[in-house]
Amino acid sequence: MGEFADSVFAAVQQIPRGYVSTYGDIARAIGHPRSARYVGYALRTNPSPGDAIPCHRVVFKDGSICDNFAFGGPAVQRRMLEGEGVPFADEMHVDIEHCHWTFAPRGAYGPADIDWRAELGED
Repeated sequence: MGEFADSVFAAVQQIPRGYVSTYGDIARAIGHPRSARYVGYALRTNPSPGDAIPCHRVVFKDGSICDNFAFGGPAVQRRMLEGEGVPFADEMHVDIEHCHWTFAPRGAYGPADIDWRAELGED
């Protein structure tokens, strides 16, 4: 894989079970803010889908899952996300308000309502 794809995979590996991020979130996290579409292209070449590189945790900015999920279709992506506890608003959209994982500055990852420095004992 190329450097861009390797950066995408490394970012996706940071998304914990029960959360999702968007293609745009990943693009911004790796320093390519206008490259969300290329993030999707990179994820289609994922050499280790599933827990190793959980590309099923990446959704569109409106919370919709991919209508042609590369590793089995939308039903497979939905089943994988539901199995991790991701809530859905309807058949094709996760409840992004309740499960959106954001990439914070300086490599700190996580939802804004959690003090990750305290949680990780870094204070």
